[in-house]
Amino acid sequence: MVDLPQLPEDPSKLAREPLREQIRQVLVEGLLSGRWQPGERIVERRIATELKVSQAPVREALRELETLRLIETVPNKGARVRAFGVQDMAEIYPVRAGLELVAAQLAAPRLAEDPSVLEREVEALQRATAEGNVTEQIRHSVEFHREVVRAADNSVLLHTWESLGVEVWTALSVRWLNMELHAKAADHAQITRAFREGDPAVGQMLSDHVMNYVEAALRTHEGSR
Repeated sequence: MVDLPQLPEDPSKLAREPLREQIRQVLVEGLLSGRWQPGERIVERRIATELKVSQAPVREALRELETLRLIETVPNKGARVRAFGVQDMAEIYPVRAGLELVAAQLAAPRLAEDPSVLEREVEALQRATAEGNVTEQIRHSVEFHREVVRAADNSVLLHTWESLGVEVWTALSVRWLNMELHAKAADHAQITRAFREGDPAVGQMLSDHVMNYVEAALRTHEGSR
């Protein structure tokens, strides 16, 4: 039995972080740790019992993961983990690349003036890479891209980007497809430099960088055949 994280006792934390979101994080960690494998059922009642919550927030969290295409609901059988593969990335990443191309174009003037938010994430990513800390590599890699989208100052764009579940899909790509992040650390520094220098090609650089994840995964997939 895998120990699930305890829900916080501090009511103020519950107010800041909805119960549904906490449960979603628990479920995602279960996917990443291998507790649930592709095709395996996730029993709503069992999760509710283990976390000592009602089934309603568990159901809401499962619906969110279904929206991210991480699980699927089978009639009369409940929720189960989707079989995840390179084809999912081939569909998701071009959408993400297009959004980040637009984000970079909108954010360029602001980031040329002050690229410190990107520089901070690049430094943290480099440390995580040197230490071989995959969890922190994922976190700072995704946060770098999130800062670009935030700098675009477009709430629709940010909401759409967040709805892709970038952090979850990046983590699953690394864990399930053995996609390597260390080779991407240098890209972030180069993109930051392009923003700082006002390079008009920075949007295409960022878009190409995102698409390279798919190409790397495809090469890994083909090599494992």
